[in-house]
Amino acid sequence: MADLTEHTELPLPHFDAPVRLLIVVAPYYRAIASDLVAGARAAADKAGATVDLVEVPGALEIPTAIGMAARLSNYDGFVALGCVIRGETTHYETVCNDSSRGLTLLGLQGVAIGNGILTVENVEQAEVRADPQQQNKGGGAAMAALHLIALARKWGGSARSQEGGASEQRDPIRLAGALDGLGRA
Repeated sequence: MADLTEHTELPLPHFDAPVRLLIVVAPYYRAIASDLVAGARAAADKAGATVDLVEVPGALEIPTAIGMAARLSNYDGFVALGCVIRGETTHYETVCNDSSRGLTLLGLQGVAIGNGILTVENVEQAEVRADPQQQNKGGGAAMAALHLIALARKWGGSARSQEGGASEQRDPIRLAGALDGLGRA
């Protein structure tokens, strides 16, 4: 099985039009978050993308912030960064599962997101994964977002209006029951 440990990285996508990325980071573990952001910024720079950064209190707030930005701003894609380290309670599972689920649901609505929220057992694992000179998961998350933006543009443009304004309204996610009124939950 050791032969299967080789990782393949896709080549950097090429963009004819400018790309705007929003990095949403939870700096609960500041040093880890800083390394993740450095890796993401470096990857974005290689692609010629412009980057803005916002901080949120924790990993659970990352999907909410991205969802708000996807509706209210004109970013092409998003990079979710943070770190969750296993503790002594089930809170770890809740944060890992719910933040991942939130990002996945947004992605299924067409939002281009690279998920760089680390879910690790200890600080040492986080340091290796966050370090731009080692596993560079921040850079990997930015590259994932860039590849999804490239696909969206290839398949008919982004979800943005042609004038570069706010994104078009997406279909709501149906978690349970029927929708009422104007198609809103």
